[in-house]
Amino acid sequence: MIARGHVAIVVSDVEASIRFYTDILGLKLGTRFAEDWVTLIAGNGLTIGLLPPSKHYPAPGTKGAMMIGLEIDEDIEIVVVRLAARGVPFTGKIVRDPRAGAFANFEDPDGNPFYLWQVAWKA
Repeated sequence: MIARGHVAIVVSDVEASIRFYTDILGLKLGTRFAEDWVTLIAGNGLTIGLLPPSKHYPAPGTKGAMMIGLEIDEDIEIVVVRLAARGVPFTGKIVRDPRAGAFANFEDPDGNPFYLWQVAWKA
């Protein structure tokens, strides 16, 4: 069900953040979804997504501006039903983006934000 992990970070300046993570930390630039989202590859198991400020996300540096994503290898609707039956508190509906895939947001028992991600593409 869960295939990989992903951390999404809302940043105030995507270009400056790309330079920091690639030039200074040495991460590899992954996929770029126009100005909406950039992925960085950190080793063999972690992807970091950088998101610009938006009305859809909390402000950079605030609670929820960093989210942990769990990439799934099954249909997202099936996984959401299964996990909801186990008591996972999903917040909102499944969101679909034709470029990136489908997302379902939930929180852990302490209110930390997570999301399931069914990828629309494979690198």
